[in-house]
Amino acid sequence: MKVAKWIAGTSVLSALTIVFDLSFWALKIKIPFPLFPTLKFDLDGIPIVLAWLIYGSYSALITSIIAFLTISFRSGAFISAFMKALAEFATATGLLIIQKTYKPSKPKKIAATFLGITIRCIVMTVANLIVFPAFYKKPFEATLALLPFITIFNIIAGLISLGGGFLIYNALLKRLPETNFK
Repeated sequence: MKVAKWIAGTSVLSALTIVFDLSFWALKIKIPFPLFPTLKFDLDGIPIVLAWLIYGSYSALITSIIAFLTISFRSGAFISAFMKALAEFATATGLLIIQKTYKPSKPKKIAATFLGITIRCIVMTVANLIVFPAFYKKPFEATLALLPFITIFNIIAGLISLGGGFLIYNALLKRLPETNFK
């Protein structure tokens, strides 16, 4: 893949992450998770998944870093921003099993989704076990009690990111069949 195409595509998807985050924040349309309202659903992960599907893991990593910087500058909540970027990048890593496939089969997409959500839940469980006691001064027992709710949130958020990413990727392949993304 040409370097200029990679840079342009990564830049556009990073910019889309910024637009999603700032728009959802300004319009107050981030949807709180009913079981733990501190956690909110949004679409920031979709461009990260698209970056991985179209341009590869480094593109997704850069898009995740841009998401982290955007959330940090907007809110000043560096830990929350880091956790969001980590969760979304961890979700995208499930796409490793279809990395070299131009048009992955439905079973491979399902396997990648399952793997991505599993990786996200494991990574975020470990991260929460470290972050909640160390930075938010929550007792370890309280953190353990919150983990089932956080895991449910991560499953749903992973489905949103991967589902939205695959939906848009498939639409791009259908409407731009001559485009060679890989």
